[in-house]
Amino acid sequence: MTTPPMNPPRTHPPEGQAPHAAGSAASAPHPSTPLTAGAPPEGPQKFHPTRILLADDHALVRRGVRLILDGEPDLQVVAEAGDGAEALALARTSSPDLAILDVAMPRMTGLQAARELSALHPGLRILMLTMYDNEQYFFEALKAGASGYVLKSVADRDLVEACRSAMRGEPFLYPGAVTALIRNYLDRVRHGEDVPEKVLTAREEEVLKLIAEGHSSKEIAETLVISVKTVERHRANMLHKLGMRDRLELTRYAIRVGLIEP
Repeated sequence: MTTPPMNPPRTHPPEGQAPHAAGSAASAPHPSTPLTAGAPPEGPQKFHPTRILLADDHALVRRGVRLILDGEPDLQVVAEAGDGAEALALARTSSPDLAILDVAMPRMTGLQAARELSALHPGLRILMLTMYDNEQYFFEALKAGASGYVLKSVADRDLVEACRSAMRGEPFLYPGAVTALIRNYLDRVRHGEDVPEKVLTAREEEVLKLIAEGHSSKEIAETLVISVKTVERHRANMLHKLGMRDRLELTRYAIRVGLIEP
């Protein structure tokens, strides 16, 4: 006589505990892969590199910087601009996470663009890229909202780390300048001086830059969407503030403070 197969013994849940529904063991997540509420149940999170807007008026410089950045898996140049005004326009359409701006560019400098970008896109990180090892520019960059200041001469060494520092919310200053800047700042404090303040307003700087580039009052008025009379008033105010007499002296001043390149 054949003995019927024996069913495995049934286990009963402890008293007061409801039995599991059929199939619940198969559908339960593995204990080693906890699920986050709202997250997809399978597959790793998608990696998104930092989207970078690069602005420099020299195409050769942009090409070299792009080669440095695009060689890193976590960095990606998504837009290039030849001046500050173009950078502002591209920031609206390319949704960058980080803007890298040359200090001296035509139409609108990197410092001017940084001020505008900081106001229009508060979450955007900004780095200044420059050939000028200059304390005044450095402090102006910080005031404009920049997270760091990188010299072009050492961009191949410092730029990638500067980008990553900016995206972590940390400031970056090229190592060789740290000691000199701190010493200079402490000397100023010791002698009762302050960090140098700007002489001209942001609008006056815009007008001065365009004057120094050779634009007429009518052209400046059209570019800045103001009246010719307002342009003339700004020019008179600048001459008075700076103790200067004519357009030539204003142009020399613009070169000295880095609004245009000589």
